[in-house]
Amino acid sequence: MQYLVTSSEMKHYDAYTSNEIGLPSLVLMERAALAVVNQLNNNNNNYNLNKVAVVCGYGNNGGDGIAIARLLKLQNIDVDVYLIGNPENASNETLQQIKIAQHYNITFATSPTNSFAKYTTIVDAIFGIGLNRIVTGDFFHTIELINQSNAEVIAVDIPSGLCSNTGKILGIAIKAKQTVTFAYSKIGLSLYPGAELAGEITIADIGIYANTPASHYTYQSNELSQLLPQRSNNSHKGSYGKVLIIAGSENMSGAAFFSAKAAYKTGAGLVRIYTPICNRDILLTQLPEVLLTPYIPNKIDITKLEELINWASIIVIGPGMGVSDDTHKILAHVLQYATIPIIIDADGLNTLAKNLKLLEQAQSTVIVTPHLGEMSRLVNLPIEKIKANLIMTAKKFAQDFNVTCVLKDAKTIVAIPGHATYINQSGNNGMSTGGTGDVLTGIMAGLIAQHLSPTKAAPVSVYLHGLAGDAALKRHNKYSLLASDIIESLNDILNI
Repeated sequence: MQYLVTSSEMKHYDAYTSNEIGLPSLVLMERAALAVVNQLNNNNNNYNLNKVAVVCGYGNNGGDGIAIARLLKLQNIDVDVYLIGNPENASNETLQQIKIAQHYNITFATSPTNSFAKYTTIVDAIFGIGLNRIVTGDFFHTIELINQSNAEVIAVDIPSGLCSNTGKILGIAIKAKQTVTFAYSKIGLSLYPGAELAGEITIADIGIYANTPASHYTYQSNELSQLLPQRSNNSHKGSYGKVLIIAGSENMSGAAFFSAKAAYKTGAGLVRIYTPICNRDILLTQLPEVLLTPYIPNKIDITKLEELINWASIIVIGPGMGVSDDTHKILAHVLQYATIPIIIDADGLNTLAKNLKLLEQAQSTVIVTPHLGEMSRLVNLPIEKIKANLIMTAKKFAQDFNVTCVLKDAKTIVAIPGHATYINQSGNNGMSTGGTGDVLTGIMAGLIAQHLSPTKAAPVSVYLHGLAGDAALKRHNKYSLLASDIIESLNDILNI
């Protein structure tokens, strides 16, 4: 598990390390500078250090930059230092770094008026993680000139101009080849557009101590085997759960197929599809392993539905169902009477959006898995506003309705009341195609069927889904990748 921190959490850890533990902030600054210089000297990064500019503000990020310039000069590297902003706003540590640098005969210039064209590498140390205002004036002009240059840029802690909590561009932001961030990665480096502007992210341990747990996290590739449910040699199909997938409508059998096959491929013992009778033959042909119970549209047999609810250990409802009276009737009954986990997806969510009070009837754990359009309908907000506030939107909906909210986007968010928030880092843009959400739902159901708790299964399934997408991309390409390719790639990922 890798923690992702907010700016306030990072400032707290910083202050605790200096004030309570007693490690001076100037020592932390020196270690931060050394970490950046080590990356500049790393042959694998291929920085051209013929002529380097270090561009600094007057905050502590700028102090890091001044220390970097001093260390580079001690290596006989041709380095210029630019100070941007109002000297009256200088932090004590940065004033001390300026004083030290002057003893080493480092001179300081103001912002260039024309360009940074003469530099081969630029160190961005203008703003740190505390920036919360729109960039204007000399700062805007300087960042603009840096981005227009042909130099490779390494950012100190975070590219200047990014909001460290949201990844939003605050007017203008540095586009870096690499970002060296300290102690923990920042949330804004994990969300778009910040993730794109940050380049390669290197986390440097400089001795900062976290005395409280961070509120956000992600998974790393070497963790998967510990995250998955364990399987016993002494087992049978009943040992790994029963998934009930309520899905499909006339001419819409694909979503049911994707969810069911993904659940099986993830390890579920038994999977049953409850679907309109018109889908029976095609689904049994596509997936002969599946159990299938058909119903006649507009003639829902509640007794049969209750039998299926009692049979299952996890219920999926919504993929490809359409928004209809049948969908509403089935959803309402499932929420009111099921005592097992429920995953609501696709048209289950679109139906829910018309009557959110249905969630008040829920007798068990509910997971909702909206994409941005579905979330827009659920919370009655424009997609642009949701996209700009992914984490807060997911957290608020989860808290308001006491559900696990899996808000799907390029960086999917999993918000669970009372738990840290998961921000997914696996996956790729080839997965932006029809059916991939149905695959995710099936993976999640398969994990829960194998007795993984819903609070753990939700983030793990998102992570696993992205890993399978990444594996599929290696065999295909970002243009032609299909949902079925992701399902087949589960074979590779789960072969551990």
